[in-house]
Amino acid sequence: MKTQELRQNLKQSIDSLSPERLLVVADFLAYLAERESNEATNELLKIPGFLEAFNKARTDVAAGKVTTVEQLKRKY
Repeated sequence: MKTQELRQNLKQSIDSLSPERLLVVADFLAYLAERESNEATNELLKIPGFLEAFNKARTDVAAGKVTTVEQLKRKY
């Protein structure tokens, strides 16, 4: 089943649910989204040196040590 067809089927199913069941669906979707986000975060944290590089980047941004998109466009 294609993604678009699956989304349409899910929408039809959701549209027929009671408000109580909609709350259950909303909670479950929030759980899935959080789990996916956590998995992505854990994958990034497994990259050697990622956390240090990320923290340095945050520090650089806070200090204004950034290259703007316009500067990049002119350079490249």
